[in-house]
Amino acid sequence: MPYRGGMTLWPSIDTFVHGTPVPSPEQVNRPMLVMFFNLECAGCVSRGIPFMKRLHAEFGEAVQMLVIHTAHGHRQLPRQDVEPTLVRFAQSFAKLPFPVALDLDGEIAQAWRTEGTPHWLVFGAGGELLRSLYGSQENAQTRLEYLLAELATSS
Repeated sequence: MPYRGGMTLWPSIDTFVHGTPVPSPEQVNRPMLVMFFNLECAGCVSRGIPFMKRLHAEFGEAVQMLVIHTAHGHRQLPRQDVEPTLVRFAQSFAKLPFPVALDLDGEIAQAWRTEGTPHWLVFGAGGELLRSLYGSQENAQTRLEYLLAELATSS
């Protein structure tokens, strides 16, 4: 896992703008799915977020889910320019049933070696990174869905 100062590089509590903050993967006792996204990413908004919501409806009890809005690969904007729009998107437009955190400078996404947005990380219970996958096309979605089904039945 990416570390900084002996700690896993993960969104701090004050960067969560929607939902309950999620601890780093090694502190969670069930599988975890994380999607790095950006509101300016058409694939994220049109395919990634709806897919994540569908996965949450199917596996939300067995798998901890989190989306992280990142500047990595996109314009870096100040928090006051990003947060209100992101909160409105999460609460009123998309009605997201999972937490949302901010990665304003893209440092967290870069540390996890994401290739762009959307980028998915799947962790086993206890924090082992099982899969890192870029994209929201059908092939990526199928691979994620099969892996989550396997993890949900084995946990």
